[in-house]
Amino acid sequence: RASAQSLLNFLGFVFLGTAAAQALGGVLVILMFKNYSYLFQESYLSLPGWLAISATLILLPTGVLAGSISIKSSRYQQGILMYLLLLLLCLEVSSAVLARVYSIRMASQLESAMGYLVHQHNGSCSQDPGSRAMDVMQRKLQCCGVHNYTDWLKATSTSWHLPAHVPESCCKEKYSHCSGHLSHLEQLSQEGCLKKLEDNLCFVMLYAFWCCTVLSILELLAGISNGILMRHQPFHDFLIL
Repeated sequence: RASAQSLLNFLGFVFLGTAAAQALGGVLVILMFKNYSYLFQESYLSLPGWLAISATLILLPTGVLAGSISIKSSRYQQGILMYLLLLLLCLEVSSAVLARVYSIRMASQLESAMGYLVHQHNGSCSQDPGSRAMDVMQRKLQCCGVHNYTDWLKATSTSWHLPAHVPESCCKEKYSHCSGHLSHLEQLSQEGCLKKLEDNLCFVMLYAFWCCTVLSILELLAGISNGILMRHQPFHDFLIL
């Protein structure tokens, strides 16, 4: 019983300490799909992030309650803690599974989505949402094309395309006078956007996945410890009966 109480108190402090990491994972997932919404048009893809943030809001009172429970705590406190741990476990497992499934699904769709944006691009000054989205992505990630700059040379269907030119968004930031001409390759980003975006997506989703997985294991341990205390706790509140 003493060991179970000590472990439960320790896990309570761990929950409080890891709440920020959990919230960070949720925010990163939400921002990932918000920043690249033109590639990820399904609104439900940010669901793992919202589940992680919801779990964080429950994790804080759970950590306080777990850290304050003693051997002589009432059944009410222990019961509330058990319900909170069960709810947290459901949220964490759901978020972890969705993060893993969506990361695999999105990785397979990225190439075709980005290829479509390249072929539909109407020029660096275009107000078309797809063209602006591609330009913003290339500037933000410092990349060019899907695999590399040669993807723009294959996009012969674009009306803006000029021989030996790529969009100015392919230019490196330090070259302010870059026009996207291929005669100055040193001024252009050489790496494609697909690999960079896949790396970002993989990092964000794996971070959220492992945060939820580790916390699920800790919550199971907390539930077992609380169950041991409840097993040895007599029903003091009902002695009057």
